[in-house]
Amino acid sequence: MHRRDFLKQGGSALALAALPLPVTLAARAQPKPLRVGLIGTGWYGKADLLRLIQVAPVDVVSICDVDSQMLSSAAELIASRQVSKKAPRTYRDYREMLKERDLDIALIGTPDHWHALPAIAAMQAGAHLYLQKPVGVDIVEGQALLAAARKYTRVVQVGTQRRSTPHLINARNRVIKEGLLGKVGYVEIYCYYHMRTRENPPDTTPPATLDYEMWTGPAPMRPYNKLVHPRSWRAFMEYGNGIVGDMCIHMLDMVRWMLDLGMPTRVSSSGGILVQKDSKANISDTQTATFDFDHLPVVWTHRTYGDAPDPKYPWGATIYGDKGTLKASVMSWDFIPRGEGTPLHEDVTYEFEQYPEDRTEKDLERHVAPAIRGHMKDLLACIENGQRPVADIEEGHISTSACILANQSMALGRSLTWDAAAGKVANDDEANRHLARPYRAPWIHPEARTV
Repeated sequence: MHRRDFLKQGGSALALAALPLPVTLAARAQPKPLRVGLIGTGWYGKADLLRLIQVAPVDVVSICDVDSQMLSSAAELIASRQVSKKAPRTYRDYREMLKERDLDIALIGTPDHWHALPAIAAMQAGAHLYLQKPVGVDIVEGQALLAAARKYTRVVQVGTQRRSTPHLINARNRVIKEGLLGKVGYVEIYCYYHMRTRENPPDTTPPATLDYEMWTGPAPMRPYNKLVHPRSWRAFMEYGNGIVGDMCIHMLDMVRWMLDLGMPTRVSSSGGILVQKDSKANISDTQTATFDFDHLPVVWTHRTYGDAPDPKYPWGATIYGDKGTLKASVMSWDFIPRGEGTPLHEDVTYEFEQYPEDRTEKDLERHVAPAIRGHMKDLLACIENGQRPVADIEEGHISTSACILANQSMALGRSLTWDAAAGKVANDDEANRHLARPYRAPWIHPEARTV
């Protein structure tokens, strides 16, 4: 099933997906730098924004976070890095920030449960978007985001930046596009990082700097715990979709891009908390998922204990063809021919000479910085020419939805067949009741017909 089939979902808003984006900023003179705002000033929010500052003379005019300490430190850092040296305005509520309607681009770097509502509001306020992956925590959120992007003719780049990773672009061009793999019949994607917390700390009172009510937002309210904020919220399904939603989405999206795949027709998954039962985390420590793409199985595995089968590729993809095998990760790729042929290898690209601040920036994944810059350059070019970016919201929605279906399959104990025309699971009312998570009042869940 290809992308065009996935989008045949019946709604008039989604029908707009077939229309080309009109030229927006290119249609008028742009004498001043693009005005930028950031919602979510934590780890990756800052990493994304600072890469944008590196590649364009943007003006960061506003930032938003529910943690006042993180907000003030981010404002100071941004002032030191942007050309104007001006500190951005700061907000605790994204709705107040967006009332200004003065942004050309909004970056969303919040926890996953806070992706959909700010992203839709930013598009309604006139901003193009850099949206961190996954696009949302449920499938209906993704449908609403796609509908909003098309309705408001906004360029939306999703943070699945493997599509802009220099060495992976070369692997796609030199190996796959040149036919060195031959007929591809099977793909493995995997993560063996020990990334699931093993702690079980007591619940406490939220720090005075954090508006925990607003941080929780539409998610279920649970007692505050130090694992929740900052960054460790990924340990809880209330705020995301576990390791499948965090790590599988990157490798699944990379494989879809490399092999030109759309939405899987069937998804099945099994696993659970099989080993690390003492942790407060409620995400799986062991899980497999099979994504069927018209007789091409792409099989995911994660395990947060033990060793990786190939220590050189603890998080990556292995694509098997009848002429050879391609292993690819964020750090390198290797082509291994079957029989005669020349093995090929390439390591990650660093750009320290062009961007020396990469060497010293706190918490930056230095090997990812060139990919984020490439992603930002593509976003800027598409805003200028009215085209859709390499990780358009459509692509992000597909990869997000497939991962969400994997978790639903594991929870329900059965395979799920996706009905692209209806935009739901075929012949499974129980599964379809889980396409949208309940929102905590007073927050209202978005739907494609309401954006």
